[in-house]
Amino acid sequence: MSGYADKPWLALLDDAQRAPIDPADSLVHALRRAAAEVPDRVFLAYFDGRLSYREVDALSDSVAGHLAARGLERGERVAVLLQNSPLFVVAVLGAWKAGATVVPVNPMYKSGEMAHVLRDGEVAALICSDRAWETYLRETAADSPVRIVLTGCELDFQTRDDTRVLAFERLPQAPDAEDLTAVAGAGHRAPEARDPEPSDIALISYTSGTSGTPKGATNTHGNIMHNAERQRTGLPLPEAPVYFAMAPLFHITGMVCQLGACLNSAGTLVLAYRFEAGVVLDAFAEHRPHYTVGPSTAFMALAAHPSVTRDHFASFRIISSGGAPLPPALVEKFRAGFGPYIRNGYGLTECTAPCAAVPPQREAPVDPASGTLAVGVPGPDTVVRIVDDEGAEVPFGEPGEIVVSGPQVVPGYWRRPEATAETFPGGELRTGDIGFMDPEGWLYVVDRKKDMINASGFKVWPREVEDVLYTHPAVREAAVVGVPDGYRGETVKAYISLRPGVGADPDELAVYCKERLAAYKYPRQVEILPDLPKTASGKILRRELRSRAHDSQ
Repeated sequence: MSGYADKPWLALLDDAQRAPIDPADSLVHALRRAAAEVPDRVFLAYFDGRLSYREVDALSDSVAGHLAARGLERGERVAVLLQNSPLFVVAVLGAWKAGATVVPVNPMYKSGEMAHVLRDGEVAALICSDRAWETYLRETAADSPVRIVLTGCELDFQTRDDTRVLAFERLPQAPDAEDLTAVAGAGHRAPEARDPEPSDIALISYTSGTSGTPKGATNTHGNIMHNAERQRTGLPLPEAPVYFAMAPLFHITGMVCQLGACLNSAGTLVLAYRFEAGVVLDAFAEHRPHYTVGPSTAFMALAAHPSVTRDHFASFRIISSGGAPLPPALVEKFRAGFGPYIRNGYGLTECTAPCAAVPPQREAPVDPASGTLAVGVPGPDTVVRIVDDEGAEVPFGEPGEIVVSGPQVVPGYWRRPEATAETFPGGELRTGDIGFMDPEGWLYVVDRKKDMINASGFKVWPREVEDVLYTHPAVREAAVVGVPDGYRGETVKAYISLRPGVGADPDELAVYCKERLAAYKYPRQVEILPDLPKTASGKILRRELRSRAHDSQ
C-alpha cells in the first residue's frame, strides 16, 4: 500500500479545515436562513443595483410559484441560459424552490449544442435572455420538450448600462414567452412541500464534450452543500464576506465557489455580466471584494490591463484559480506586481468543483523535476489516489491517473449507465487526468491523458512545455499540442499570444524552450496568434488548436 487511504494531507490542514461539517440541506435552505437572520443585507450587487436577501427570497419565491402554477412538476428540468446577472440567481433559486432540477447552459452555445441539451435533459422549462430567444432559441426549442419559456433582459436590476459589457437594447416582450422580471415581481407564493433533499439532483451540468457528445453530470444538492460548507469553514473571510463572481455562474466553479459559498456564508455576491478586464477592475475598486476565483487566463488579462494597480487587489483575503492550468511563473509575477498570492485548486464538474486546493495558511510547492505547481491538497472527507492503467495504486511521486472519492463526487451521468459505470467504478471518479502525489499529500496535475504527445516514442506533456513558455517575458498565453510528423510520428507545436507592447518571434521562442527542455520536448513549430481560443470559463481550447494545426498540414 502506498498510503493514500491514510490521508497524509491532513497534517497540512488546520483544525477548522479538518473539523467535521454539517451542511444545510440545500442552498434554498441557506437562502431562507439568511433572509430570516439578515434580511436587509445586500445579497446581489450588479453595477449600481442592489438586491437584499429579503428581496431575492421573495423574487425567487414568485418564480417558483409561477412555474408550479404552469404545471412544472417536482424533478422536472429547467434550463437556464443567462450571464452573471441577478436574473440568473433568481431563476436558479426559483427553479429549486419549485422542486426542479436546473440545467445551467453556456450562453455561448450554438443551436446544435443547445438542441442536444434540451432533448437529452428532457427540459420542460427554459429561462433565457430575450436576445437569445429571438436570435435562435425559439426555433431550437420548437423541436424539444420545452413547454414553458421565460425571457429576461439583463439590463434589469441596474441603471448604469455599462456599454463595455451591456451594449445591447431591451427587446419587446415576445408573445410566445413570459417576462421573467415581471413574473419574479408578481408576488406568487412558492409551492409547499417541494424543498430539495440532499440526495435530489440540483444540477445537470453538461461537460464540455472534449471526448465526444457532452454528458450531463448529476450534481446533487448534497454535493453542492458539502463544497459550499467546506469553503465557508475553511477560508479566513470576514463576517458578511464580499465575493466577486469572476467565473461564469453557469460553470460549476462559479455555481459552487461563488454563488454557493457566498449564499452559504450570507455574503454579498458582486456580478458584472461577463468577464471584461476593465469592468472587473472597476468592480474591485467599487465593491472591495474579499474573495474571487477565476482561470489563470483571467488573471493574465487583468495583469495586462493598462489601468491596473496594486490597489485594485488590496481588499482581497483570498484569490483562487481553477479551471485552467496555473503556471508557477504567473503566480510569482502576479505577487510581485500586485501583492496577492494566487492559490491553485483542482476539480471537475463530476466532483462539483474543488476536490483539492491550497490551504490558506500554505503555499503550493513546485515539483523540482517537472516545474509543475501543486494544485493543492484534498479535503478531510476526500480521498485522492493515483493509479496505473490497471487501477492499482502507484507509489508516491509516480505519475498515474487521478481518481477521487468523497461526498462531492456525483452519482453519475444523466441517463448514461454505461458511461457512469466506466467513469465511476464503485462510486470513485476516474478523472482522466494524469498526476502524482508527494509523500506530504500535495497533488500535482501533469495533464489530460488524451493530451499527451508521443514524439519518437517519448512522452511529452504539454503542461511542462507551457510552463517554460510562461517564464518568457513576452508570453501572455501559451498552449502546446501534438501535430503529425512524418519522422517522429508526432511533434510539439506551441501556440502563443504575446503581452501588449512586447515582441518575440517564433524562432526566438523555440530556442528559449530548447535551452530549457530535453531535445524531444521543445516545440519544433511555434505560431503566434492575437488570442488563443478559450471556453467561457477561460480554459484554453487545445482541441481547437489541434484542429487548426491539422487543417494547416
